[in-house]
Amino acid sequence: MNRRTFIALSSLTGAGLILNHTTMGSNFLNSLTEDGNRMPVLFMGHGSPMNAIENNAYTEGWKSLMKDIPTPKAILVISAHWESKGTKVVAVDKPKLIYDMYGFPKELYDVKYPVDGAPELAKEISENVKFTEIGLDHEWGLDHGAWSILVHMYPDASIPCFQLSLNYTRDMQWHYDLAKELSYLRKKGVLIVGSGNIVHNLRYMAYMNSKPFDWALEFDAKTEELMNSGDHASLINYKTLGSAAEISVNSAEHYIPLLYTLALQQKDEKIIYANHDSKDTLIGSFMRSLRIG
Repeated sequence: MNRRTFIALSSLTGAGLILNHTTMGSNFLNSLTEDGNRMPVLFMGHGSPMNAIENNAYTEGWKSLMKDIPTPKAILVISAHWESKGTKVVAVDKPKLIYDMYGFPKELYDVKYPVDGAPELAKEISENVKFTEIGLDHEWGLDHGAWSILVHMYPDASIPCFQLSLNYTRDMQWHYDLAKELSYLRKKGVLIVGSGNIVHNLRYMAYMNSKPFDWALEFDAKTEELMNSGDHASLINYKTLGSAAEISVNSAEHYIPLLYTLALQQKDEKIIYANHDSKDTLIGSFMRSLRIG
């Protein structure tokens, strides 16, 4: 851990940043008018929570995907770390940070990200999406799957942020289809971010800098091949891809956010990768991240 990095990060995420927050309300919703342009869509392989307080190859990879992205009017995160029965969207003015990880240094639990929420936009999504009922949630905030990347993406906490949950009772196709209904947000200046890991199996923990597992290399390469060819159907039905897929996605919550990102891809949009050769073998994850648009 780099303590100097933590101190610098803390100075960026201090209470003084509240002055930069966007005022929410009807004026905010009125600003979300379609201008004919589409915001990009991101999938961030977030790996260890320690990345929040470090500057390393992974965090630099995230930043590389941010180049030339227009300033979003809001950020919607679909994180692996918020599963619920039914689908919910955070609808609070000031989302709290949820320190949903254990056994890490105190510095990680001291991270602050004093960002505004987007309750009016959450309500609009709840009313506009017809595919399923989306409930308004006033208890959740931003879990570490969200804030650990946001502190690097937008360290001044100036963009309103909120989360959509993963309905654990539904299958992969259902999540993909729901994501399609969120596509209109891209033309309203909303940056949609999936946060998880394509390869993620905590049962196979190893020491940092150890040789990556063959099954992880195989599945990571296969997903890249399928993404490049636009074969979303095979990615949705990943269980048909063999034992490497089964081991790499031993529980699907870290994989599902990728499907939300891919579902929003238009035919004319290519994929840009980052951290595709980086692995966080300590927690059995690969760090592949990507940008569409």
